[in-house]
Amino acid sequence: MAAQLQPLDISRAPEGGEVGAVQSGWRLALREFTSNRLALIGFAMLLFFVLFSWVGPIFYHTDQTTTNLTLANVAPSGSHLLGTDTNGFDELGRMMKGGQAALEIGAFAALVAIVLGALIGSIAGLAGGLIDGFLMRITDVFLSVPLLFVVLIMAVRFGATVLSLSLLIGTFSWQVPARLVRGEVLTLRERDFVLAARTAGSSRTRLIWRHLLPNAFGVVIVNVTFQMVDAILLVSYVGFLGFGLHFPNVDWGDQLSGSIQYLEDGYWWQIFPVGACIVLTVMALNFIGDALRDAMDVRLRRR
Repeated sequence: MAAQLQPLDISRAPEGGEVGAVQSGWRLALREFTSNRLALIGFAMLLFFVLFSWVGPIFYHTDQTTTNLTLANVAPSGSHLLGTDTNGFDELGRMMKGGQAALEIGAFAALVAIVLGALIGSIAGLAGGLIDGFLMRITDVFLSVPLLFVVLIMAVRFGATVLSLSLLIGTFSWQVPARLVRGEVLTLRERDFVLAARTAGSSRTRLIWRHLLPNAFGVVIVNVTFQMVDAILLVSYVGFLGFGLHFPNVDWGDQLSGSIQYLEDGYWWQIFPVGACIVLTVMALNFIGDALRDAMDVRLRRR
């Protein structure tokens, strides 16, 4: 006779755990982002520089329009916390003013690049065929253009302002967002909800604005931070080469350009603090971008 099976001991059976409430994808992404320590550090650093650039001048008043050569190259003291530059401007106040320009150009250029890239990428991905091929070849042409040279030439020819640099950088930086959005749209356009919208008679414009772009928003928002990093670094390059914003406007690259020749003279306060601002701002945005990428990717979320 077959051996009799022993009854199952239910009391020793492993517990499956409690079933949590169903959460939306955005809530899960936010939870993942806030659980990332580097993301919180990056967000705190970026918030510090925003407050430093716009709130700082309210409490630390300096004159950034009138030169005073009698105060040139003054070392840090109680009256000038980070000393002065070669024109007698307070270095800390100038860093605040330069931070405003750098962050404004970074944010506005990223916005222009993301809007252009999202529109071109969504049209190419949805239309396909000849339109897709034509738009992607245009993208390849723009990718082959050395952006630094273009910005330098345009800055010399037409002058550099916050608005002109933002539009110029954004206009020549939409290629990566366009390719990312196109790839996302190519997968989304075969989903059931898009096919249902087409069957219901939705136009291509409605498909793009109501169905495709909202579902590709995760890819777009991740790329914003990297676009800001590229814009801030590019403005710093142009300013360092001496073709940046014109007086009385200033950016961090301009400050480095005017002070690097005095490095061997011991005027460290004119170089290292502003260099640290560039490095820390870029680091903060990279931390945020990496965390957003992990939070938006469902494969990398913690269950």
